[in-house]
Amino acid sequence: MKLWIVLAFVGIVGSLLAAGFFMVRGGPAEQDKAQRMASALAWRIGLSVALFVCLILAYAMGWIKPTGIPLGA
Repeated sequence: MKLWIVLAFVGIVGSLLAAGFFMVRGGPAEQDKAQRMASALAWRIGLSVALFVCLILAYAMGWIKPTGIPLGA
């Protein structure tokens, strides 16, 4: 489970870096640059939502549990 979470975070950060790269470098045309950047950002949003949903489902099924760290201590 931890491996999947780490891989999802790596994918999210990687797609964010790719979007930044396409924003700075991009292609010869502005339209191409904008399309590639939007695609990378869409992947980032999709991965973030998928990770959130998977974490909620894993908690609901009992695969992961809260650590019991006291709040306000």
